[in-house]
Amino acid sequence: MRKLLFSFLALIATVFLTGCGNDNSSANAIDKIKERGYVLIGVFSDKPPFGFIDKDGKNQGYDIYFAKRIAKDLLGDESKVKFELVEAASRVEFLTSDKVDIILANFTKTEERAKVVDFALPYMKVSLGVVSPDGEIIKDISELKGKKLIVNKGTTADAYFTKNHPEIELLKFDQNTETFGALLDKRGAALSHDNTLLFAWVKENPGFTVGIQSIGNIDSIAPAVKKGNEVLLKWINNEIMSLEKEQFFHKAYDETLKPVYGDSVDPESVVVEGGKI
Repeated sequence: MRKLLFSFLALIATVFLTGCGNDNSSANAIDKIKERGYVLIGVFSDKPPFGFIDKDGKNQGYDIYFAKRIAKDLLGDESKVKFELVEAASRVEFLTSDKVDIILANFTKTEERAKVVDFALPYMKVSLGVVSPDGEIIKDISELKGKKLIVNKGTTADAYFTKNHPEIELLKFDQNTETFGALLDKRGAALSHDNTLLFAWVKENPGFTVGIQSIGNIDSIAPAVKKGNEVLLKWINNEIMSLEKEQFFHKAYDETLKPVYGDSVDPESVVVEGGKI
């Protein structure tokens, strides 16, 4: 009887400690970042002007501009951020496996993704577009029937066309460099991606046109954290709301996107302040 009692108490203690451990992993998320001395943020390396590596090997872009501000306000120094390079299909895995604290990689919020990660307030708007060669511009989705459409695996474009247009053959790649390389090599009739990216890409690649500038609904781009990381999620939301006072994301647009877009894109079609769409 005495042994049975001790076994029961040991079991209760194990359950209690395990529960405490789970609570602490969320409650101490910010403390752990501060103890580590830097915040781990997942970003793209091949999606200019949002997240890319410049000729000097440094991370640059709209997402990077925001990431540095997070490091500054969280740790007192914008240099206290370590960038982990991700691909579209690996963004969720980097969060669930604790490889990063935050994903800032042009992450479009969707119902499916929201089941496995937690999204903060948005800081950008986006919709899908389709780019094709000037000689054979695709102006309507119906023109893609029987042709190959190039997309990135795990992106909104991949999900949208897989669900809504099974009659269109998709040619999928992991990295943007592979995807756009396939378009340049004429392995597909067109390429679908975020229209904000396509507007920038055609500026640097004469001979191509965004024939379909917007497909479906306007979506939101938002930071993401591991599911259940409520403390860090709340901190990011408060950060986004507080930055509205200084119109931070308009400044980020002027610094990183306007030099690429010029006057061809209305900032209000892209920028979100205070998390308000």
